[in-house]
Amino acid sequence: MRSIGLLGAVSIGIGGMVGGGIFAVLGEAVSLAHGATAIAFAIAGLVAIFTAYSYVKLSVTYQSRGGTVTFIDKAFGDNVLTGSVNFMLWLSYLVTISLYATAFASYGATFFPHQSTLLNHALISGAILLPAVINLVSASFVGKSETVIVVIKVSLLVLVIVVGASYVDTGRMSPQNWSSPLSIVVAGMIIFVAYEGFELIANAAEDIKDPEKNLPRAFYLSVVIVIILYVLISIITVGSVSEEVLMKAKDYALAEAAKPALGHAGFVIVASAALLSTFSAINATIYGNARLGYTIAKDGKLPKLMMDSKRNVPFNGVLYTTVLSLILANTINLTEIAIIGSASFLLLFFIVNISAYKLRKEINASALILVISSILTLLALSTLMYHTYTSNTRAVIIFMAFVIISLFFELIYGRYVRGSLFHRGY
Repeated sequence: MRSIGLLGAVSIGIGGMVGGGIFAVLGEAVSLAHGATAIAFAIAGLVAIFTAYSYVKLSVTYQSRGGTVTFIDKAFGDNVLTGSVNFMLWLSYLVTISLYATAFASYGATFFPHQSTLLNHALISGAILLPAVINLVSASFVGKSETVIVVIKVSLLVLVIVVGASYVDTGRMSPQNWSSPLSIVVAGMIIFVAYEGFELIANAAEDIKDPEKNLPRAFYLSVVIVIILYVLISIITVGSVSEEVLMKAKDYALAEAAKPALGHAGFVIVASAALLSTFSAINATIYGNARLGYTIAKDGKLPKLMMDSKRNVPFNGVLYTTVLSLILANTINLTEIAIIGSASFLLLFFIVNISAYKLRKEINASALILVISSILTLLALSTLMYHTYTSNTRAVIIFMAFVIISLFFELIYGRYVRGSLFHRGY
């Protein structure tokens, strides 16, 4: 029975986007775009809204909990590309968990008088391990309160916007304080990971009431609301706090943005909201990624051991997601995680847009809009990779390693393991 109405579907989209991303990447955006940070968020939002069009058309036609995985399979069938993309999607959510955990540690450390590398690693690890235990014991513990958490997060962001509006110095956002056009675009692409959560609506398509009407509304409303929210938050942050202060508080810039209007109490409130937000996002992503691994394994594209479950919980899926996220989060810095996460989802969204174009007749979609969507995501990814190669080669190498690992995993596992099992009749 379909149980999710329009409000619930919009909450899924907003909750997926306003998870931990904005808390993690706001400082990154300011460091690159400077006075044009709001424009950077708007550019990233433009890419998101065009890609949302593809998701709308695909979700209405192919209502499945598989979401992205289902769409690509429908377009390209069962081959090396789809197998690699499925694995890449699973890896991308590991990066997202790492981003949230790193943000959790950055805000959490502000509550301690003395900060250290050991404290940072302890907070990162705790932010992943505790949700993992919750998933193994009671996966619905945080999930049941997700709507309440979304309301709290959005309400606090709105509060910062409303009370901070009178403290904005528009001169800080004048063109002379902008970065170069390329840097502004790159800033938008690095923070694109803050928008990626809207695709979660597709995974709930089977449960949404009146999907032909509510799916399009949910996608567009959630993305537009979040674009407005992010742009306004950027204006308040850049307009009310000096860049020198923001750069010192780069990893917890949003909490610093609450200080001019609300003082230290505002800083504590926003930092606490960031901890709640990132914690719930980690819990939800571990939950979702473990089940994604289970679904992919069920289709034969991941080892069958990923299907091992206890009390309806994919035990091994949670275990592998946790271990790999711990390794990533404790070995890659916040900037690199944001770059890799954004690049991964831009690549996946480019493939989804191409999938929608390939299926345009079946899904009754505009070829022109799909071409624009595909070009935008490809240009966004190319711009991000070009700039990152000149400034942070390590991040590009790690991203390319993700792509190569996904490809080789499918080539080796798909050909020699899954193929062997298939021929044996398993």
